[in-house]
Amino acid sequence: MEVDIHGAPIYFEIPIFGGIPITGTLVVTWGVMIVLTALCAWMTHGMKVRDISKKQAVAEKIYEMLNNLVRNNMGEKWMGYLPLVTAIFGLSVCSSLSSLLGLWAPTADVNTELAWALVVFILITRHKIKGHGLKGYLKGYLDPIFVMAPFNVLGEIFTPISMAFRHFGNIVSGYVISALIYAALIAANHALFRLLPGLVGSLLAEIPILGVGIPAVFSLYFDWFGSFIQAFIFCMLTMIFISTAED
Repeated sequence: MEVDIHGAPIYFEIPIFGGIPITGTLVVTWGVMIVLTALCAWMTHGMKVRDISKKQAVAEKIYEMLNNLVRNNMGEKWMGYLPLVTAIFGLSVCSSLSSLLGLWAPTADVNTELAWALVVFILITRHKIKGHGLKGYLKGYLDPIFVMAPFNVLGEIFTPISMAFRHFGNIVSGYVISALIYAALIAANHALFRLLPGLVGSLLAEIPILGVGIPAVFSLYFDWFGSFIQAFIFCMLTMIFISTAED
């Protein structure tokens, strides 16, 4: 297991039968899915029409927001994709925020985003074939002239790749910047208090005073805002690509 400057686990692998590893990504992802499933079951348990509880009110508000998001961006025809969009959004946010608990964030592993993007790509291709027919779909690679076919194929392949790496790159860059800020504060703390004479300066230099509070301010953006905005962007691209596939 590797450890970062905060002491949180970065990555680990546990070999099992046949040398197949159980990675940090798998463990935390399954943990997040179990927690989300349990949370949904708890929030929707004992729902009533009248005199609803606070948890039911919260559940209904979340559902209403996500329902409007899908309806406004995809249209009534595509409301069947509400569970998919909701699942990706919830899994993305919670996976990214798992780093706040000292866990390995699955979204810091590009394989996670590639798996989501592959599912979206299959759905996009399905609707393109449904809307234009197999012959029309294949013919689309020859537009505007046949020599463009290799570029059109690459453009199609790069759709899920760009979705995955956009999400992955923004999440990882946030972690890297946060780590650099924390390291700089620790170095500044050591250099600043070393200027004080005697034992007091030596003791204060070893206490990460500057490392308390200031990193939390940056965490509001890189961890909280970044996690939500990247999940939102990935879901928006998913909805746009799928809903326009048949056009």
